[in-house]
Amino acid sequence: MNNTFEFVALLPIKAHSERVSGKNFRDFAGKPLFQWILDSLLSVDRIDQVVINTDAREMLLEHGLVESSRVLLRDRKPEICGDFVSMNRVLADDIENIRARTYLMTHATNPLLSAATINAALDAYEQGVAAGTADSLFTVNPFQARFYRADGSAINHDPNNLIRTQDLEPWYEENSNLYLFSQPSFAKTNARIGAKPMLFETPKLESFDIDDSEGWDLAETVAKGQWRSENS
Repeated sequence: MNNTFEFVALLPIKAHSERVSGKNFRDFAGKPLFQWILDSLLSVDRIDQVVINTDAREMLLEHGLVESSRVLLRDRKPEICGDFVSMNRVLADDIENIRARTYLMTHATNPLLSAATINAALDAYEQGVAAGTADSLFTVNPFQARFYRADGSAINHDPNNLIRTQDLEPWYEENSNLYLFSQPSFAKTNARIGAKPMLFETPKLESFDIDDSEGWDLAETVAKGQWRSENS
């Protein structure tokens, strides 16, 4: 580990997918799913290297992945392979072997996350770190809606005193699109979300995290619609 990069993107990709078979390599609106987020990452000039920790090297190469000075394939160690291994263990292995000031982590299942949004998140993270208000960042979907428990009891509102939903306190869902952290922040929690995280809202039409067939179909419909709009 002689080199220390400024920004390294971590893009773990595994061969097996439980609910959508082979989804990381399937054609998604004209190119393999993994290629969408990889292209976005490579469009961000300040990302020095994209590190792909994988148990599917041959599958990636067969589906058009090209290694370069900015794209590094790392073969996943057998002890951190499998569907039930915490992602934080995979990230810890990358951090131990690839030195960087800032790590960005995302997934092949986030195909519509744009370079512009990635850049905006990097700006927000750097400002938060400089100000001492944040040591990490993760992306979220905001909600202002009435939520209930399974037994029908209200969680975040009084059913007997209804106020407008836009006046409710916002709630935030971790959308698994993007995480920013440093080696020291990771060490504090042994996780990609540090002790003092910043929440960053991503555009709704970019915030897909494909987990099932319905999510695939919806995201691909949006991707095709955006392509038609941009090329009309």
